[in-house]
Amino acid sequence: MSELRLLPWHAYLLALLAGGLTTLSAAPFTLWWLGPVAAGLMYLGLHALTPGQAAMKGWCYGLGLFGSGTSWVYVSIHDYGYTAVPLALFLTGLFVAGLALFFAVTFWLYRRLTGPRLAAFTFAGAWVLGEVLRTYAFTGFPWLLLGASQVDSPLAPWAPIGGVYLLSLLTALTGSLGVELLRRRWAAGAIVAVLWLAVLVLPRQWSEPTGETRRVALLQGNLDQLIKWTPEGQRVAANTYSRLTLEQGDDIDLIVWPEAALPMFEDQARPIFERVQANLAPGTALLSGVLQRDADDRYYNAVVGLGEVEGEYRKAHLVPFGEYLPLEDLLRGAIAFFDLPMPALYPGPDQQAPMHAAGLTLGNAICYEIIYPDLVASRARDADILLTVSNDTWFGASLGPQQHLQMARLRALENGRYVMRATSNGLTAFIDPQGRVLAQAPQFEVASLVGEVQGMQGLTPFTRTGSWPAWLLAALLVLPGLRLARRS
Repeated sequence: MSELRLLPWHAYLLALLAGGLTTLSAAPFTLWWLGPVAAGLMYLGLHALTPGQAAMKGWCYGLGLFGSGTSWVYVSIHDYGYTAVPLALFLTGLFVAGLALFFAVTFWLYRRLTGPRLAAFTFAGAWVLGEVLRTYAFTGFPWLLLGASQVDSPLAPWAPIGGVYLLSLLTALTGSLGVELLRRRWAAGAIVAVLWLAVLVLPRQWSEPTGETRRVALLQGNLDQLIKWTPEGQRVAANTYSRLTLEQGDDIDLIVWPEAALPMFEDQARPIFERVQANLAPGTALLSGVLQRDADDRYYNAVVGLGEVEGEYRKAHLVPFGEYLPLEDLLRGAIAFFDLPMPALYPGPDQQAPMHAAGLTLGNAICYEIIYPDLVASRARDADILLTVSNDTWFGASLGPQQHLQMARLRALENGRYVMRATSNGLTAFIDPQGRVLAQAPQFEVASLVGEVQGMQGLTPFTRTGSWPAWLLAALLVLPGLRLARRS
């Protein structure tokens, strides 16, 4: 069976379909087996296209993926950014079309620089290198990586070894080899079988408990984002989190409030913190997300503690247009969406000492940071548990919170650590070191989620090395194709 030749517009329609299937492979649908199918559809007929046509196919895939999978961008812009529907639709479309260019560039380079021999391997390697580019270029956006959907698949035991990029590589390779198998190249099926059956001999446990369990309460205030930063919103927030805290029993070791739980600066919130601390049971620690400002009028998104807590954490990887405004002089005031409800934030240092609370050593990741695998791995190396606080109110009733939770689950699996996830309105959850959700609070409700966690010791291979071995493997898969292309 030779290379299938499709009319270009057929290839583009297949790419749009593949993008939608990739969204279905991820949360909340979790049809993980559609990930390899989507990759196979992108590989199918690719070598009959010119580089320009391959770029268009990649762009159409990006439109299908981000158009279906990041609908929450519209919610953030329209519902909470006070932007009219036509302009919100335009900005959302611009966001989707811009992100799709990463796939256009990846597929153009793939067709321009590689030949058809060993194509199943070079395709998978090129896919992962394209994901690496998307992770870091222009501050990065590693949302809906192909491997993220595999946290519930039989491939999941590979995550502690090579992280999400190794999962992406194996998923893309399964798809491309599946196409080769349909061409009756039986060796392709044998390779796929080895990749999937090898998990039977992989370790399931890379870390072990360090000591006794700790009872933790994650508080979810479910505050209305539209009034949160008003005086009324500040009063509601203070009353809600104070009341929820006082309702906790004496057997709670740690209480966690989510990102920016009190919509004010830390110095303004200090009297509230002190009143709450005075009523805490002896030995109970409290952590809260809060905004800080220093003597030089620099502002930070932070986690601070009350009671027996050591240290603090300042968010290092900020969200463009959410926490700071690129090209501020040009964009501020142009439309309401670009007028941030708070001053532009400064990033904290990349290297920060872990916090200590309730006998746990915490690796922190605030909101958006949890989607960056290497940032979280760097925190996990010095910590025995991971904490992420988030304000997912910006997502509304979209796919965003479910996708966000799925990425937090993968970070737990990659690093062999419990993850405590406290959010403003859901999805608040406890996640075990295998990436399983132990308990989850209902979304869009005021809730106190109580669970037991343990500090874990021992580092997974991924925690030790980060993603670079998977990146290197992807590059090595591409290199033979580059040499063969030059000969031809």
